[in-house]
Amino acid sequence: MDIYLIMIIFIKINETSAQNINVNTNKIEVLAMLTKLRQICIDPRSLYEDVSSSSSKINAYIELIEKSIENNQKILLFSSFTTVLDLVAQECDNLSIPYFMLTGETNKVKRKEMVENFQNEAVPLFLISLKAGGTGLNLTKASVVIHLDPWWNISVQNQATDRAHRIGQEDTVQLFNLITKNTIEEKILNLQSKKKELSDIFVENSKGSFSSLTKEQLLDLFKLE
Repeated sequence: MDIYLIMIIFIKINETSAQNINVNTNKIEVLAMLTKLRQICIDPRSLYEDVSSSSSKINAYIELIEKSIENNQKILLFSSFTTVLDLVAQECDNLSIPYFMLTGETNKVKRKEMVENFQNEAVPLFLISLKAGGTGLNLTKASVVIHLDPWWNISVQNQATDRAHRIGQEDTVQLFNLITKNTIEEKILNLQSKKKELSDIFVENSKGSFSSLTKEQLLDLFKLE
């Protein structure tokens, strides 16, 4: 199913809730709706069981991963959603691409072991979640960094990118961040450029300046161009 059509369906389902938004509305519910829209931008399979094919964004990044491996480059791939990392892992399994995956559930011993192995072995891909990989990792063998979904807290995204920009890095690091056109991703980036204090709104488990959004700003996030 086309992402654009899925977004229309999702917004129609939540149309009543969106229209009733006011300054006293429970904005956690609004944040939950926006988070689902973010997931749809990456791959609808993370929300809908009846979607069988991978998204164009996932396909584009898998192609990028394959080309990077052909060029003997190692890759760090970050996402806010572990469900999305699972989908990428599934695609890699189908293509026999070896990888490590680090999430918030990975214990400290396993985490250290995977980092050391990535630095010293031939495994070319490291899948990392936002919560697990923002700080404390030295992964200088990677020369390609991919952000599967944009992180609304720019400083945290930069910290993740810096996992490859550590002492000992000898190669130029390439950064890739694809944005799905005419979606919530593009709208939030536009909001960020206008109002930098909103940059931490959509980090998981963080309210940030979300409460400062006006009714008009909230409703605009749900509009299709």
